[in-house]
Amino acid sequence: MPNHVIPPEQAEDARNEAEQTRRKAEDARESGERVREAGESARAAGEEARNAAEDARHATVDAVEATAQTLKATLEQMKVTEEMRRALREFKDTKTGGAN
Repeated sequence: MPNHVIPPEQAEDARNEAEQTRRKAEDARESGERVREAGESARAAGEEARNAAEDARHATVDAVEATAQTLKATLEQMKVTEEMRRALREFKDTKTGGAN
């Protein structure tokens, strides 16, 4: 059986290289974790933006509905006012004998 004795200098070089590789792997893991956290933050921000947009959409629909109701009420008031004007003209015509 051959004797595989590694010289101390070579063993130290191998240990240093293994330590550098371990550090690089740890840095890569930490970097990956930061990327994952950034992705999660972006996802959460996107969800918040979608929720805000949905709330704004609902508010817009409510505002449009309120405007439509206001316009409808205004139109009804205008119709009543016009009917009152007509009735007043007819009353004046009746009272004055048809002359304006």
